[in-house]
Amino acid sequence: MDTSTYKSEVAAAFNSAAASYDRLGVEFFTPMGRRLVERAAPGEGARVLDVGCGRGACVFPAAERVGPTGRVVGIDVAEAMIEEAAKEAALRGAGTVELRVMDGEHPDFEPGSFDVVLGSYSVIFLPDAPAALARYAPLLSPGGRLAFTSPVFSDDTFPFLPPVFTELIPRELLLDLPPQWQPERLSQRFNSWLADPADLARTLEKAGFQDVSVVDESVKLVAESGLAWVDWSHTQGMRLLWNHLADDKRQQLRERLITSLDAMRDGDGPLTIDTPVRYVTATARTP
Repeated sequence: MDTSTYKSEVAAAFNSAAASYDRLGVEFFTPMGRRLVERAAPGEGARVLDVGCGRGACVFPAAERVGPTGRVVGIDVAEAMIEEAAKEAALRGAGTVELRVMDGEHPDFEPGSFDVVLGSYSVIFLPDAPAALARYAPLLSPGGRLAFTSPVFSDDTFPFLPPVFTELIPRELLLDLPPQWQPERLSQRFNSWLADPADLARTLEKAGFQDVSVVDESVKLVAESGLAWVDWSHTQGMRLLWNHLADDKRQQLRERLITSLDAMRDGDGPLTIDTPVRYVTATARTP
């Protein structure tokens, strides 16, 4: 993988989507981020780092927990995301929140700077996530905690999306995607260390962590309609898939998803999809 091209592409996609990211009436990242903060449980006065913070789904719940004596730093490779999060921080009067543009694969902080490191649907997407995680262990204080979320990967489901989408997205639509975005390549990249909790624990232990906990929970993804979900999907990670599809295939997939998702609604009620999410926590190993 050409990591510089990959990072530029990701940054460009999220810069373009920043203004509407997680703001189209679809509930998912916000409740997932709040739940991740609950599981990480930063205490009063704690120093928290949120990697790939987006518009603050973890930043602001963390700031509430650490209180006025704590500190929350959010970093993201997309400058526009940091700008949007900064606007929200100003509106909230969140004086303990600091936001920086930074490459999450190479965090630039002093050792022992934080008590908790968070990453909600973010750290796993770094080009070499296992190597990057090893750079976060030294940034934690003794007994400091790492907590991140991931999709629940398996060999028989479409990567990153709830299992229902495996049948909704025809594989032939994706044949002209670049090699690194092909489902098989994505599965090789992520399933190799994230699908099996034992592999995940070994990876984190090698990276300098211990007491690894892997817990799968369901998060309800709620959207007003199939159209609302499809529009929302252009503002998050799936935007990278949409950007690579040819125009005719993009339209074909859009129509197929809207129709299929609307058929799953209960009358005029919202679309609700139970989405399995993996919550991972670990503590930094004491030297």
